[in-house]
Amino acid sequence: MASKAKNSDVKVLKGQEAEDAILQYLKRMNRPFGAVDVAANLKGAVPKAATQKILVALAEKGEIVQKTYGKTSFFVANQASIDAVPADKLTELEVECKTVEDNNNVLAVEVKAITAELSKLKNCPTDEELEAQIASTKMGIMQLTDRLVPLRSGAPLISAEELVKIDADWAKWRAEWIRRRKVFMTLVANYQGSFWQLATDSHPPQEAEMLLEDLGIEFDTTEHKTLEKGPLCAIQGTNARGNLKRKRE
Repeated sequence: MASKAKNSDVKVLKGQEAEDAILQYLKRMNRPFGAVDVAANLKGAVPKAATQKILVALAEKGEIVQKTYGKTSFFVANQASIDAVPADKLTELEVECKTVEDNNNVLAVEVKAITAELSKLKNCPTDEELEAQIASTKMGIMQLTDRLVPLRSGAPLISAEELVKIDADWAKWRAEWIRRRKVFMTLVANYQGSFWQLATDSHPPQEAEMLLEDLGIEFDTTEHKTLEKGPLCAIQGTNARGNLKRKRE
């Protein structure tokens, strides 16, 4: 029922119209078909039973050629009845084909160049990114210019000897700070806690806070921890260890 509904709008051909439709189809496709395939490809315009009869009749007339393989018959347009293309027409078509191929090759080169240019443009920063980079560069220039102001105003420069002394003081007092923090944070034997926890264990929290303030003790803040992990402390820590080693020697 679905098949009938699908092909209900197709005009059913009969007689000479059906024969002409089948013959023209075989010539146009120019390949072997069975009766069932022809009827199906014509979308039901010619019924299957009529298609088989018309194909056999056309074969008897010599319009088409019938080949039987077992119980199946195939039909193909008679090649002798198909108009051959003249030699000059073939030559013209070959020239036209060659021209189209050359044009395609030229277009392929252009497409490749345009694609490469497009890829390059996609890798370039956008206007917004360029504006951000320019603003960042200008800010860097301003910061560097501000650092040059004291030098341009005649401020005295730090000598090499002063830099060496500063480095030595930094290494000395940082090493002392590390030593004291280690003592402060070291776990006490037979006690589950640090030295400070042992000292304030018997004090109420408020008194421990007051004692902490009176002694001037400060715990490491986030800024301190960040500084300790930064390159300054890493480099100076190495120098400090080197200085201490030399002092021991």
